[in-house]
Amino acid sequence: MSRDLGPFEADRIYQGDALEMMDAIPSGSVDLIVTDPPFAIDFRAQRMNYNRTGRHVLDGYREVLPDDYAEFTRCWIDEAFRVLSGSGSLYVFSGWNCLKDVLCCLDDAGFITLNHIIWKYQFGVFTRKKFVTSHYHILYAIKNPRRYTFNKVEHYPEDVWVINREYWKGKRKTPTKLPLELVRKILRFSSNPGDLVFDPFLGSGTVPVVSREMRRHFLGFEIVPEYFEFAEQRLRETLPRE
Repeated sequence: MSRDLGPFEADRIYQGDALEMMDAIPSGSVDLIVTDPPFAIDFRAQRMNYNRTGRHVLDGYREVLPDDYAEFTRCWIDEAFRVLSGSGSLYVFSGWNCLKDVLCCLDDAGFITLNHIIWKYQFGVFTRKKFVTSHYHILYAIKNPRRYTFNKVEHYPEDVWVINREYWKGKRKTPTKLPLELVRKILRFSSNPGDLVFDPFLGSGTVPVVSREMRRHFLGFEIVPEYFEFAEQRLRETLPRE
């Protein structure tokens, strides 16, 4: 891939802070961003959420303090707008608690939000005095309403996606991981083979894993060394589909 990515190379991931590294990516060099940033919810990574075994969950999760979340979000979304090409798109995952911050930052950066997708999964954390949260928000935003990729691969593409979380029983895992099929769906609709897909908050590395599988180029950052090593291992085990 001959595209200029500054100090970075396509089809590689890097360990480090996205807020410090994104400004080195040349403007307009990315086709699609798919990312699941921290939610500022005091997430305790190794507690037994979803009936999982704590010792199998990798430690080191970096949360953002609620008071810092709006500024954190503004910084990375401004950079996301800059690095995207004129026809680029962004999919950002969000919980409900800081959703207003994400929406406001998208507007302020210049994005146009096309869809507010709901990802419904099969279970949530047990609650006693409120409804169980069993969905995430996926905000689909673009830079130019006259020029962006949308492959209508389904006849009636709805904005509620029912996709189960993946069980990795007895295996090492990060505390938050996106299902492969969820990312495949995003890439089918909003990218083409050869496009560059970027994830500034890699976590378990699902976005680059699916990108390689689907013959897209990729770039990604992860601040937690243990998660970065986990994502690299997954990539080494992934081959492009024929």
